[in-house]
Amino acid sequence: MKTENQRRSSNIEDRRGSGFPGGKGGLGLGGIVIVLIAAYFGVDPKLALQTANQLGSTASTAPSGPVTESTREAAARDLVSVVLADTEDTWKAIFASAGSNYREPTLVLFRNSTSTACGTGQSAMGPFYCSADEKVYIDLSFYDELQKRFQAPGDFAEAYVIAHEVGHHVQHLLGISGKVQKARQRTSEKEGNTLSVRLELQADCLAGIWAHHAQRSRQLLESGDLEEALTAASAIGDDTLQTNARGYAVPDSFTHGTSAQRVQWFRTGMESGDLNACDTFSGNAT
Repeated sequence: MKTENQRRSSNIEDRRGSGFPGGKGGLGLGGIVIVLIAAYFGVDPKLALQTANQLGSTASTAPSGPVTESTREAAARDLVSVVLADTEDTWKAIFASAGSNYREPTLVLFRNSTSTACGTGQSAMGPFYCSADEKVYIDLSFYDELQKRFQAPGDFAEAYVIAHEVGHHVQHLLGISGKVQKARQRTSEKEGNTLSVRLELQADCLAGIWAHHAQRSRQLLESGDLEEALTAASAIGDDTLQTNARGYAVPDSFTHGTSAQRVQWFRTGMESGDLNACDTFSGNAT
């Protein structure tokens, strides 16, 4: 992915030099267990955080101090800043064409743990979006896991991760995620999981829309970039994750979609560049 001479976003909140106190400031053992289990099975991070907080967590973050980072982490920080800036340009133009204004999210960099409006965030959950404060959270060490554990290396694989979370922000602004959350409260667990899958696949499609415009308008993609994104999408499919973890998959428990579905919907957004093409909620769209 081409990053030279590209705009960097100013909507970055760097908490990597922040202290995260224990005791009342941490999740506690019970909360951490809930979050880790939720992350393992692909549960909505916001729901997991809210559940953990019911155990009595009152998280807070100390003022940020000097940040020491490796060369690898510095490169990752720069990349996410470029990607965030480009998503801002893409979605601002798309919203404007529809006669609306795009409200830019903030991306928070943290290490280990941090407070959010959705509860206490943990690195073990991977990157996530909190609609309550309209912020995307990421511990950059996740990219090492993406490369080593999920075998999905490459800067565009890393870009896809950010674009997917920004996709959740777009869903929030459009009122889609709120409607899905309300619908989930009225349905069975199985039906609720199906709704979650449709929401996640749509976020993949929205990430594809960003990639489409990043290439068409600014020629950011390089040879092999698309393959990197597709590899990442495939690596984090529910069926792949569950099979690798325990030798079999339980479709009724899927919350993000299969590897094939995630690849399909990213491709749909990438090839069309059209928001209307990302209707994962119609009929048998998944």
